[in-house]
Amino acid sequence: MKEKTERQESMFLSPYATLSSKTVGRLKFEEPCPMRTEFQRDRDRIIHSKSFRRLKNKTQVFFSPEGDHYRTRLTHTLTVSQIARSIARALSLNEDLVEAIALGHDLGHTPFGHSGERILNRLNPDGFKHNVQSGRVVDVLEREGKGLNLTREVVDGIINHTKKSTPKTLEGRAVSIADRIAYINHDIDDAIAGGFITEKDLPKKEVKILGKTSSDRINAMVYSIFKESDGKNQVEMEPEIKQATDNLRTFMFENVYNDKTFRLEEEKADKMISALYEYYKKNVNKMPKFYVSLCDKDGVDRGVCDYISSMSDSYVINTFTEIFIPAKWKL
Repeated sequence: MKEKTERQESMFLSPYATLSSKTVGRLKFEEPCPMRTEFQRDRDRIIHSKSFRRLKNKTQVFFSPEGDHYRTRLTHTLTVSQIARSIARALSLNEDLVEAIALGHDLGHTPFGHSGERILNRLNPDGFKHNVQSGRVVDVLEREGKGLNLTREVVDGIINHTKKSTPKTLEGRAVSIADRIAYINHDIDDAIAGGFITEKDLPKKEVKILGKTSSDRINAMVYSIFKESDGKNQVEMEPEIKQATDNLRTFMFENVYNDKTFRLEEEKADKMISALYEYYKKNVNKMPKFYVSLCDKDGVDRGVCDYISSMSDSYVINTFTEIFIPAKWKL
């Protein structure tokens, strides 16, 4: 079956696509699977990982929102995967590679979203970036230090999915642009549902170009990528659509992400994460044994960062409560 899939890739994918049979390989050699290609194996490993399951309780934008329909880091990840696969199919790229990168791109994200990332970046002398941490998760932290041993193409796409980086493969670039398409649009939906903005607040010029609904805008952005990039060694939007997308992203930063309500919530998260960071630096042995071993190997700050960044929102709150809030006396 694997050979059949590889033949189909070589026959039907773009000459600029990454073929499973041409993978650079893994850090540690493994015998090939007779059923799945190397990128399919990576996708499955990510889905079955603990860090993937924890994404369901990690913030996308809103901290611990009341209501079942706000996005979490997990639903964001699934949305990125869907959009990236649509782009890959339109451009005849390797969908399996795209899916693996998309599902793994935020495995190293912190509790409380980008607020948690900013806090850990300030606390750790070596800094903290969630994309770099995602690479560390799949190479080092998963399976109690064994890592997932993913192919280098998948790891490259994971580490370089942010706007400031450029993945080596077009599949990685598809995930990077899908990430921006996803969060701009679903964050608009959540911000409207949360009462931070209304549909009328959205910039009229950009809405006219891209569409009134998230569905319309996503379709316009993906179709623009197809028109601009089909048959070329690139994954780019048409200039007008790209500019409108960038303007919409700027609008979200100015009117939602930097809203004072979010800043007040970030202050609360800061107090909890900072307190836990200092506590574990002074009490390393209070962490699970695996993270204690990381402190011995890579330094205390690195080990503490690894532990706290792995926590879900609720785990941070519960742990902070257990350590710092007095328990009720039972008389």
